[in-house]
Amino acid sequence: DIAARVFRHVSPAFAEDPMNVPITVTVRDLPRVERIVILVDRNPIRKVLEYQPMAALPSVSFRFKLEQASPVRAAARTADGVWHVGGTWVNTVGGGCTAPSAAAAAPEWQKQLNQVSARQWQSGELAGRLRLRVVHPMDTGLVAGIPAFHLQEIRLSDSSDQALMRIETFEPVSENPIFTLQQKTAGRVKAIGRDNNGNEFSVWIEP
Repeated sequence: DIAARVFRHVSPAFAEDPMNVPITVTVRDLPRVERIVILVDRNPIRKVLEYQPMAALPSVSFRFKLEQASPVRAAARTADGVWHVGGTWVNTVGGGCTAPSAAAAAPEWQKQLNQVSARQWQSGELAGRLRLRVVHPMDTGLVAGIPAFHLQEIRLSDSSDQALMRIETFEPVSENPIFTLQQKTAGRVKAIGRDNNGNEFSVWIEP
């Protein structure tokens, strides 16, 4: 099974919290991975996230919303244009995409919108492991009276402005998303992001 050899694709067999389903996708033994796309077959919005490793390693961890039990798939495209696909089945009580965010009931959340917290550390032999959290409601637009409001893009670059990685996020990514990523080497990183309403952030992450 080529998918089993290529992917380390980790998510729970049963998601107790359908608004926060953890997933880790790591691509191995494939040269020059250009894109990783996460898809949920039975979500009303199927595309969850697209990751471009660029000068980073092809590995991403985050949490997403799950509307009902569904196959969850990861597809990696290599430089030759070939897509390699793996997946797993995740059960859940459901409703993750059609439940309001916690921010919808908290009138003060606007003051914290797009606040970023991040850190880098070394894990075993891996240098430059990076975790990034952004305060954002990530509303899907599927709740009556609450329009879609979500992060669209996060770009990370090094101190010489070389692009390291790009994350394109869609409505099913969980509220206040946390991304765990892996650089090839440790170093100062700049993160620039924006949401679908034009709100932006720009921060430096120190090693």
